[in-house]
Amino acid sequence: MLNYIWPIGLVVLSNVIYQICAKSMPEDIDPFASLTVTYGVSAVVCLILYFAFGKQTDLLREYGKLNWVSFAFGLVLVGLEAGWIFAYKAGWKVSTAQVTQSAVLAVALILVGALLFNEKIGWNKIAGVIICMVGLVFINLK
Repeated sequence: MLNYIWPIGLVVLSNVIYQICAKSMPEDIDPFASLTVTYGVSAVVCLILYFAFGKQTDLLREYGKLNWVSFAFGLVLVGLEAGWIFAYKAGWKVSTAQVTQSAVLAVALILVGALLFNEKIGWNKIAGVIICMVGLVFINLK
């Protein structure tokens, strides 16, 4: 059970800290300059974790297993990071930006799941989409 729960706990904790960091970014810094440091730190931490917890010690052999996904993931992560920084610079509040993004993302992923992974869209998912959209109205009322 713990193996099922701890990853979500890590995601939640990391996401809270992530949003605090993105919202606290200095207003006058170029987000892409900041992200060069962010990704440098991430690369070093990943390298340390690879050798600390990895079952393999041949990093080059592991790199040989790469496909397009790692490269696409890198591009997408830049979009995520920059998007959040620009959203907060545009005035989004921490209390509404993440919830709004998550609701819209949930709807998009229901469609992605159905179209790309043959996941079923049942009445419960349709009801969830409606609830998400109604929630967005209430969350974003001024």
